[in-house]
Amino acid sequence: MSQTGSQSPDRVSTISTWQQQPDNIVDGAESRPTVSVGEHSLASVGEAGPEKSEQVTSERPTDEQILAQENQIKAEEAQRHSLIGGIEPLSALAKEYEAGSSVFVNKIKTVEASYRAIRRARGDGNCFFRSFVFAYMEQLVNLQDLPERNRVVTCIRQWEKKLVEAGFEQLVFEDPQMIIIDQLNSLGTLDPLKVSVLESNMLDAELANQVVMYFRMLTSAAIQLRADFFAPFIMGMTDEGLTVEQFRRRCVEPMGEESDHVHIVALTDALQVPVRVVYLDRSLNVMAATATAKPLIPRVHLLYRPGHYDILYPI
Repeated sequence: MSQTGSQSPDRVSTISTWQQQPDNIVDGAESRPTVSVGEHSLASVGEAGPEKSEQVTSERPTDEQILAQENQIKAEEAQRHSLIGGIEPLSALAKEYEAGSSVFVNKIKTVEASYRAIRRARGDGNCFFRSFVFAYMEQLVNLQDLPERNRVVTCIRQWEKKLVEAGFEQLVFEDPQMIIIDQLNSLGTLDPLKVSVLESNMLDAELANQVVMYFRMLTSAAIQLRADFFAPFIMGMTDEGLTVEQFRRRCVEPMGEESDHVHIVALTDALQVPVRVVYLDRSLNVMAATATAKPLIPRVHLLYRPGHYDILYPI
């Protein structure tokens, strides 16, 4: 997801986006070279008889081969990292850029004024959903916030009918939905969910992927229910001018597809969970967007670097 702004350097600003039009949605797709194949007729020299022709093909890879190679590289890189990492100081992130971009180093120092630590998620295209779910549930566990637990469980159950209306079979989503509800309902019991157990669950690829899949379906359904609202922004995100239905099927529901501002607004609106995203890129400013209709305290804080989301911990 790309985000642009023209704010002054080292300024962290808050932009209300929940139930309003998402700002600064831009096309994150990269153009790739077009491969052409030429045909040349090669006549035999010094020989009688008809000319012989031979088709000479380019050795350059096709667009499909380039994309497949890129995806393979990304998959191999992602496998080197855990699905969810441990808590680290932000200084650990700054060290990664000390020998490279001074812009990033300076911006991380600005972020350190408001945040004390980071928890990384694997960069496999599911990092937004994984970071969102973990950060939200971790906060509920740490605070033992039973009123919020009750509210969100009720909200999730109310989405059952909406998911079916959006075209999803209950048989597909009911198991991951119950996994989420069971974990939430353990709060306040004699055997409550602990952060260590939450970490283990998120490191279990099969379990974690079911949870991510569920929230992708919920996000897709939320976009469909507000199709008129999202349509203008979706059409402007790609050269193809995708319809809402095409966007849902191609960019939201498949595992591994990266998330953009539309995904964030749709999910936070569906669950009524305020989320703050701090943008860390090569621009000269630090921008923070809060997905909330009111000046509420965000329950989830995320750090966005181009194409990737991690969890932030406020001071």
